[in-house]
Amino acid sequence: MVKTKARKQKHQSKAPPKGPASKPARARAGAPAVAFSRINAIYLGAGAVAIGVGFYLLAQGSMVLAPVLLVLGYCVLLPIGIIKK
Repeated sequence: MVKTKARKQKHQSKAPPKGPASKPARARAGAPAVAFSRINAIYLGAGAVAIGVGFYLLAQGSMVLAPVLLVLGYCVLLPIGIIKK
């Protein structure tokens, strides 16, 4: 009887855990892989800087450079930072 109990415990300890928490994030069905690299962070950072400087210049009264920087930040740099792989 002692041998069978030891065998059961040994067998149970090797069994992998069950459920969704046992699988890594990439192996889960339907979970997209995150492809966020250093270049994405650079584009997002440049977009945030362009937006910040654009709002600062807008507060100072710039009617030419501020809108250009805001459009560049919102419509070009941030989308590139999100979409680029």
